[in-house]
Amino acid sequence: MNELPFVEWHEDGAVKRARWRSEAGLPPPPRIVIADDRSNADAAYKLACEGTALLWRGDYQNGRQLLQALARRVDRKPRKPRPEPADQAEAFHRHRQAQGRRARILGMLLLPFDAGHALPLRRAPDVHAACEEVWGEAREPYVASMRELLGLIGAHEWRKKGVELPALGARIHPHYGVFSPVRGEYIDLVAAAPLPSDALAFDIGTGSGVLAALLARRGVRKVVATDQDPRALACARDNLSRLGLTGRVELLQADLFPPGQAPLIVCNPPWLPARPSSPVEAAVYDPDSRMLRGFLSGLGAHLAPAGEGWLILSDFAEHLGLRSRETLLGWIAEAGLEVLARHDAKPRHPKASDADDPLHRARAAEVTSLWRLRLRAPAPPAAPTDRTVS
Repeated sequence: MNELPFVEWHEDGAVKRARWRSEAGLPPPPRIVIADDRSNADAAYKLACEGTALLWRGDYQNGRQLLQALARRVDRKPRKPRPEPADQAEAFHRHRQAQGRRARILGMLLLPFDAGHALPLRRAPDVHAACEEVWGEAREPYVASMRELLGLIGAHEWRKKGVELPALGARIHPHYGVFSPVRGEYIDLVAAAPLPSDALAFDIGTGSGVLAALLARRGVRKVVATDQDPRALACARDNLSRLGLTGRVELLQADLFPPGQAPLIVCNPPWLPARPSSPVEAAVYDPDSRMLRGFLSGLGAHLAPAGEGWLILSDFAEHLGLRSRETLLGWIAEAGLEVLARHDAKPRHPKASDADDPLHRARAAEVTSLWRLRLRAPAPPAAPTDRTVS
């Protein structure tokens, strides 16, 4: 693990410094001023917009209120609204820009941490467990944004509570930075599709381990689940242990496929071909559809004879104009594959019916599909002719 950089600021007539933590991978802010219970929200917002960070020294709960006040200012609609986007692709890029700006501004409210992840602030909660789950042991003081801390606390509570999945008949406990299976439609698709074999399956990019667990629960005798993210593998290991499936599922750190072939290979890649703004977004955004294209191009070499590859993919990117259906079908054909069948499901998440969402039109039209793929049968040899060549 790389050593954390330092961040510096002036306080009480002296230069202070501490380690800098950022899950988003942001560099230490170049300018930091002290803020406390007397700080004005408008002044704090102006500083944050200009790139000056505020190190909070007041009451912790008052700091949360300041963060909420900053969020209200960021989200305030401009007096002169921008023209409507020409298409959904432009709407998506505007949305991403707005999300990035919001994250940058709200990330400017910083908190001081003592060694052991202790917050030296009045009315501060005990955040040691939430921080240690993500960052490990803290032997030195450090500085991090309040917004990131709240994300860690929320993930800690999700991890304790878990996500109930009726198709699995159990709960999955997502870890911080690992995609949470809150969208149940893709789980239901995998639960209902006919298994080509119960001998062996590969789960590519297992994440929380939910699909590997589901396949094992459906009777697949051995599942090999891969992921290249150590956090995902730790999360999957935890969930498989809770479900009593460690003897049926083998976890392997790998980029895409494990060695060998299987009669069933399942993959639920990130659905949107865009660049993630932080490591946490890597489960949603896949630059240039790298994982999707890698899965399709390598599938044929790892499928056992008469085997199937299950690609679980939303068409949200198609409705946003980021990738066409023709492009997807072209990649399938170029890989020497053909579509055996496709099973569809409409999303049930709240955003699909939220008319105020800037991407509502695309979300309302979205369909999640399980594509059952197989190796394309070779063309029959040309029939002989009676023509004699003189």
